[in-house]
Parts: sequence; structure tokens; C-alpha cells
Amino acid sequence: MKNIVLIFAGVAAVLLTAAMLLTAGWTSPPIQTVQGGFRGLSIGQLSTKESRHVLQLANTLPDPIDPAEAGGKKATDVYKNVQVLTDLTEAQFNRVMLGLAAWVGGEQGCNYCHNPENLAEDKPYTKIVSRSMLKMTRHINKDWSHVIKSGVTCYTCHRGNPVPANIWFKGAPPKSGGFAATNDGFGHPNAFNGSTGLGEDPFSGYLDAKEPIRVQSTQALPVNFGSSIQDATRSYGLMMSLSTSLGVNCTFCHNSRAFSSWEQASPQRVTAWHGIQMVRDLNINYMNPLLAQWPPNRLGPTGDGPKINCATCHQGASKPLLGVSLAKDWPELGGGAAH
Repeated sequence: MKNIVLIFAGVAAVLLTAAMLLTAGWTSPPIQTVQGGFRGLSIGQLSTKESRHVLQLANTLPDPIDPAEAGGKKATDVYKNVQVLTDLTEAQFNRVMLGLAAWVGGEQGCNYCHNPENLAEDKPYTKIVSRSMLKMTRHINKDWSHVIKSGVTCYTCHRGNPVPANIWFKGAPPKSGGFAATNDGFGHPNAFNGSTGLGEDPFSGYLDAKEPIRVQSTQALPVNFGSSIQDATRSYGLMMSLSTSLGVNCTFCHNSRAFSSWEQASPQRVTAWHGIQMVRDLNINYMNPLLAQWPPNRLGPTGDGPKINCATCHQGASKPLLGVSLAKDWPELGGGAAH
């Protein structure tokens, strides 16, 4: 009986091996490599036809809204309590409102931010939040050079939902007690740390403040470099999150033979640096000041409000919405001359 089982297993192994070698269903799909850095450095990004198709579906553009007709009365002459879009005409203002209802309102549409009985009233709280978000969107389109060419709208992050899919809160402090020291959040993979288990919160201090992101020395066996193991794991958790957020590997920005070297890095590393500075700017100057506006159900485990990370806009693509230019279509949001 034993011999029969061994013979059967051997035949099965041979047949499976033959299937892997000779049938199309077992062959790996064609891999496309796109060189992302300087020639000779092997800084390439790999993809398949299937992965590109999935990414394309996930970054489908919203339905277009016809441009506003030129001229006409100012929105401030027609509507009460207009505080942000004061430079727009009535037609331009209405176009932005239609966009917001489709991009952010979800099933509630206009009523997500407005009291239908009194549109001028500053209730619900989402109306006050939306003002800050409009200021933020215009700020991004006007003041951040790496975004100006393509531009963003509310849809870039929200994708038709009232709350973007990729926001973050500060993690609860790690528990410790008895003879066991704290594990500093290790061993708990999640979407924020790229499923690595390198600590539960790789963002605090890095993306909502200006804590330095630097744990690699430029020399061997450094003395008194100043970074702890916890600093290193948080920084690497952040880098893994960046990789996941943009749908790329480390060599999209870095040369793996010299991670700290800017001279040997790809040009995308400069763009990524600006992106990190922008996220810090948005969290410090737009998201954190909204803390008093959030209801309890919108707060995190430590009582902080929602914040932005790279995935909030990128959502798995190296360029949000695959780099399609929205600025030219929405001058009302700071992408060009609004009138």
C-alpha cells in the first residue's frame, strides 16, 4: 500500500511539473518594467496588465460638469453667508456646489453640508468643515509646485464619499504592565504601517508635526548618531506606508545601494520630499485646527481629529487619479483664472 501511495505521489508531481512548464495557465503573466531613475541603476517599477487594469478601475474619473458661463452677478450678491468663494460668479459658485454634492455628499448630496430649510445657516458642522477644505484645496492648487500642473479637487481624496477612505488618527499608547515591557506597538500589522508590524502609528510627529525623518547614518558604525531603535522602526513603517500608498517599491525614490544619497536617488525622491512637506502643512494648518468642530464619533482613540496621509490622495497610484489634470477643468478651485 505504501508503495502504491509513493508511486501515485510521484506521478502527480510529474504531471503537475509538466503542467507548470507546458500550459499557459501556469506561466507567469508578462511583466512590464518602467525605468524610474538614471540609466544603469536598475531603478525600475514592475507591473502586469492585470494590475494596471485594476489600478485604472480604481481611479475612474467622476462625471464631468459643464463649465460655468462667463459673466453674471457675483455669488456674494446672490447668496448669503458666502465666506470662501467670494471671487466667483453665481454660475461658478453653483458649479462648485454641484461638484461638492457629487464628490463628497454621498447619498445626502447637498444636505450633507447644508440645512435644506436654510442654506445660509452654519449647520450642520460639515458646512464649517467644508469651508476649511475649500481653502485647503485652493492652497494646494496655488502654492504647492509639484501639484500645480495636475491639480486636485475634492474628488481626489473623497471619491464620492463623505469621509475619505484613507485617513488616520494617533494610535493609542502601547500597554505595559507587570514584568513585560511595552512592545511599542510591534507585531500589529495594519494598513498604516504597510502591513509590516513596525509599530501601529508611523505617522505621529512625522506627518502632523515637523519631527525629522532621518535614521540612516552616512558612515559605517556611527557614534552617537542620536536615533533610537524606536525611531528607526517608525521611520521604516512610514516608508512602507509611502510605498503602499503610491503602489511602488522603495526604488521608486531611492537607490537601494545608498538609501541616504540624494545624488544617486531618482528624481521622484524630490517630489516625495515636497509631498511630505505638503501633508505636514495640511495637517498642521487645516486639519488640526478643526478639532473643536468634530463630533465625538469622528474622533480617534486618543481624542484627536482625522488627518491626511499620502494614501488619502494617491490611493495606490504614484500620481493621484493617474496624473489626469484637473486644474484646467476647475479654475474655480485654484487651478487657473476663475474669471
